[in-house]
Amino acid sequence: MFADIVNFIVETIGSLGYFGIFILMFLESSFFPFPSEVVMIPAGYLAFKGEMNMYLVILFGILGSLAGSLFNYYLAVKFGRRFLIKYGKYFFIKEETIVRMEVFFKNHGHISTFSGRLIPVVRQYISLPAGLARMNLFVFSLYTSLGAGIWVVILTLLGYFLGDNELLIKEYLHYIIIVLLILLSILIFWYYRKTKKLKGL
Repeated sequence: MFADIVNFIVETIGSLGYFGIFILMFLESSFFPFPSEVVMIPAGYLAFKGEMNMYLVILFGILGSLAGSLFNYYLAVKFGRRFLIKYGKYFFIKEETIVRMEVFFKNHGHISTFSGRLIPVVRQYISLPAGLARMNLFVFSLYTSLGAGIWVVILTLLGYFLGDNELLIKEYLHYIIIVLLILLSILIFWYYRKTKKLKGL
């Protein structure tokens, strides 16, 4: 099954090129729950085979992620929380997900936009509470691009070095996610302590 999906994505990206990466990553970062793993890992594999440029693969992956995030951001700005809760279910966005994202955003501030891009499931929807809070657009784009960039680079390198080895990719990805979550927990804790001290001054 995994091999079939990888082959399909490789063929799709191969036929559409870098624009295909952009479109698929746009979908992954917007309302459509499309896993980035099945886009960037095959793209990295194509880079290994010499059929694509590694740097352009990463660039278009980041640009697609940013575009999808901005789509969600403006969706939240324009229509608001009530609309998202009422009609979100038709686009795979549950009310519990929106509430959870709002709490996450409220508790961790703007850094949640960066950290959220590195957390499975959260990454697709962290743009919604940012839009509802009308977070500064430049700051939002910067943090989103940084978080998405790290994830895109990780997946691309996995594809480049491991190719279509399903078992190794799953094993490495599992450990990478655990390490990322630990590092993000430390970062959020440090950020929280720092901001608390500044507020106390």
